[in-house]
Amino acid sequence: MESIHGHDVIDMIQQAGRAFSRPELVAAIAGKYGADARFHTCSAEGLTADGLIDFLASRGKFFGNESGLSIDASKICQH
Repeated sequence: MESIHGHDVIDMIQQAGRAFSRPELVAAIAGKYGADARFHTCSAEGLTADGLIDFLASRGKFFGNESGLSIDASKICQH
């Protein structure tokens, strides 16, 4: 199974132009990439959608709370 870079998910969230609750975000990721998709970043691999959300949150990529997560564009690396 091909791994999807976290930046692709970040781009998806930014293009949506709205906040997502955590369940909505997991469902949107599964809808676009499949329920069994795995994700990687520059420093992590083999992440599920939930794991990717946790990872991005721990790196300060989101603002808001569990009921409304949005991407903080100022925190996104450009590589």
